[in-house]
Amino acid sequence: MSRTFRLVVACPDRVGIVAKVSNFLANYNASITEANHHSDLATGWFFMRHEICADSMPLDLETLRAAFAPIAAEYAMQWRITDSTEPKRVLLMASRESHCLADLLHRWHSGELECSIPAVISNHDDLRSMVEWHGIPFHHVPVNPQEKDEAFAEVAELVERYRADTIVLARYMQILPPALCDQFANRVINIHHSFLPSFAGAKPYHQAYLRGVKLIGATCHYVTSELDAGPIIEQDIERISHRDSIADMVRIGKDCEKTALAKGLRYHLEDRVLVHDNKTVVFA
Repeated sequence: MSRTFRLVVACPDRVGIVAKVSNFLANYNASITEANHHSDLATGWFFMRHEICADSMPLDLETLRAAFAPIAAEYAMQWRITDSTEPKRVLLMASRESHCLADLLHRWHSGELECSIPAVISNHDDLRSMVEWHGIPFHHVPVNPQEKDEAFAEVAELVERYRADTIVLARYMQILPPALCDQFANRVINIHHSFLPSFAGAKPYHQAYLRGVKLIGATCHYVTSELDAGPIIEQDIERISHRDSIADMVRIGKDCEKTALAKGLRYHLEDRVLVHDNKTVVFA
């Protein structure tokens, strides 16, 4: 795949933003291979993502950032420019359930996910052989209810050691401490096995069964210190009926979980997700 620069912008909406950015890029002979814009009329905010052919410009990444900075300041932009050839470092975390972790490892192994996976952390040892088959270091960090601070201090040390850009909770059945959530704001991705905001918390399939729902789903979202309440990136659903047991719902729901998590992670890796307040704009 050809190298691109990804320019991502969020700012208060006003006349002239697109023209200003387009003129800036045209002055450097930039070839825009993908352009996305969205104006949120309710909040008065504007969102933009441009993908630019890197070879079309005479600037390297740092020079491009420095050149764009005055425009960003003029329009009070929240912005970033990334290089498609610099993959994010994704640290995976899981417990005993293997389906989401196995799916991500397969997609990474087959080249579908553009990232590096420096390590996997688990509070159980069950998935070690699967992870190590992929040549990825596996760290077993038990989480004793009476010693959670010590366990998550070790997790934080591993996150720092592996220089993780992104953390993915692939059915990691522990609640991260608020400090880690805040440190990695909008960079910790979780898959919750329900169609949030319905059935947050534990045993959502059991909750759904008791309500007699006709649709079940899964939600990929960023993690915040408030449980299952972070900005939603992607969701998937499947229809069920009164004939389906809780076991059926768990089996059917696993497909939703894998799909929603893989899509949400890919959107994040490609800088397609912009967060504003507790909502996202996803240029899928």
